[in-house]
Parts: sequence; C-alpha cells; structure tokens
Amino acid sequence: MATSRGRGSGARAAFRVQGEAAYVLHRYDWSESSLILDLFTHQHGRVAVVAKGAKRPYSQLRPVLLPFQRLVVGFSSREEEGGDVHTLKSAEWAGGAAMLTGAPLLTGFYLNELLMKLLARADPHPVLFSAYAETLPHLAAKDEQQVQSTLRAFELVLLRELGVLPQLDVATLTLAPVQPEARYRLHGEAGVVDAERQDAALAGRTLQVLQQALDAGSLDMLRATCATALPELRTALRQLLHYHVGSPQLRTRQMMVDVQRLLDGPSLLKR
Repeated sequence: MATSRGRGSGARAAFRVQGEAAYVLHRYDWSESSLILDLFTHQHGRVAVVAKGAKRPYSQLRPVLLPFQRLVVGFSSREEEGGDVHTLKSAEWAGGAAMLTGAPLLTGFYLNELLMKLLARADPHPVLFSAYAETLPHLAAKDEQQVQSTLRAFELVLLRELGVLPQLDVATLTLAPVQPEARYRLHGEAGVVDAERQDAALAGRTLQVLQQALDAGSLDMLRATCATALPELRTALRQLLHYHVGSPQLRTRQMMVDVQRLLDGPSLLKR
C-alpha cells in the first residue's frame, strides 16, 4: 500500500492511496451512474469514496464493489474536492471466501452496521481490520454455536480497539483482581462490577481467560472462551454495545426479528 501527498494550491494537499486492502461496508446512490461507498481499509480506517460510473452496465467496478469481498483499492482527493470524500481510482477483487448468503448475510450486515456506527472516519484500526477479515468466513459455519462464538469474539475485539472495553480481569471501581468464583457484569460507565442476583452475570474465571485471549491477540482462543458462556456474553455485550452506539436497537437486529417471523430453523435472534 502506498500513500502520497502532492502540493496543492490551497490549504489541503492532494492525497493519493494505492494498493490498499479494503471491504465495502455500505453503498449509496450518488447519481444515475455513480455510487458513494463507505470502505473499511487496513491503513486508513473507514473512508468514503465516490465510485464514478460504477452503476453503468459496462463498468468494470460494478461486479467488484460488493460487501464482504476483500478488495485492493486506490483512491485520491484534490484540495478543491475536499478531504472527506475521496475519488475511487481502482478496485480489484483480492480473492477469499464466497459471497455470504441467507442468515450469514444478515449477520455480516450486523458487523458492518457496528463498524459504521462506532468507527470514526480516517481512524486506522489494522488489528480490527484483520479480525474482521478473519471473522467473515466463520459466519457461514453450519454450527450455530460457532457462529455465535465468532460474533462475541469480534464484538470484544471491536470494543477493545475503540478503547471502551474495561480490563476484564480487574474490578474497575476497586482495582482488585476479579475472583474466579465470583460473578460480575459489564457496565457502560462503571466497567467490571459485582453482579446483582438478577443481572446477566459472568464468572470471574471467564473474564480472566477472555482477558488473556485479548492480550495474546488470539481470535481462536477468544472464540473458544466465548463458547463457554454464550448466553451471558450475548446479553452483556449487547448492553455494552447499545450503550456506546446510543441506540436501543440496531437496524440489522430489527431486520433479524422481522425475518425470523417468516422463517423456521435456528433463531437469528441468538446472534
């Protein structure tokens, strides 16, 4: 990946990026022939770009600019165009897993909505980018427990990368190590606190192992630990995410509720 800045006639210089790994998070119609894309990139974080002519039938970009497909992109902006929305210059498929379909597709859109709502523009998170790339193939697993464990692990990495996940093996208010047999809950402001009887409680031992997995940077270890406490983690992390998103209901989760009313089989609401 190469980034360069040329001299501009005004206060903002030209900005060019080449060979950047990226995923499409969302796309908006900009005109009859063009799109505005929200990209999650490896080195530049969340970036908005204009894909001129991408909706035309003969455009080489049209079959490439799909969600959940790893891309290699190039984009640039000139001083007179402003720095918030760049111009997409190139995009190529970088290989990887097949396109998500069915329930995994909805789950993937849930991840994208989290990133759209919680990541600031131009705020790089290469560790989170790698976790996202590693997470996507696991969403198509036939084992529902594996999918749920994958989601909880990604949510933990996301919260940690944003700097809003408390140190899980320490009681936040007292700074005392959590006790393996004690029960705790995650609070948006107070961090790790003692659980009341009615709370969705997490065992201190679980919190300790989760922290070890986060410190080791091991998604495999994190997924395995999440699998041991899925109901409690799902409730705790959902409350924590909604606190930081500032909304009681994500659009994709409401969509899962609506779809579940029409479908039989494993409940999407468990995700």
